[in-house]
Amino acid sequence: MRSKAEPLRTCIGCRRTAPRAELLRLVRDPEDAQRVVVDPRRRLPGRGAWLHPDRACLTQAVKRRAFQRALRGAADHEAVDAFVSSTARASVRAVTVQAESGSEI
Repeated sequence: MRSKAEPLRTCIGCRRTAPRAELLRLVRDPEDAQRVVVDPRRRLPGRGAWLHPDRACLTQAVKRRAFQRALRGAADHEAVDAFVSSTARASVRAVTVQAESGSEI
C-alpha cells in the first residue's frame, strides 16, 4: 500500500524542507498587519511562512530577517517567540517528568 504524498515546506530559519505537519505556519495578524502570529489550524488568510518549532530556527530566521522577506514587509515576531518558548517549556516538562518504574503508569 502506498500512502499519500505529504506536502513539503521550507523552514524560513534553517532553510531545510520538512513535511508540513512538522512545521508551524506563520501569517500576519489579520487585525494588526505589523504582527506575525502562529496559525496552528493552518486556516488564517494571507501569505504564510513556515518555521520549525525550535529556538535555533527562530533565532536564525530573526538574524536573516526572514520574516520580513517571507511575509513581504515589516514584521513583529514576539507572538512567535512566545509560542516557541511555551512549546519548549512544555516539551522539557514532558521529558523531565517520566515514570521511574512501570508501576506509575
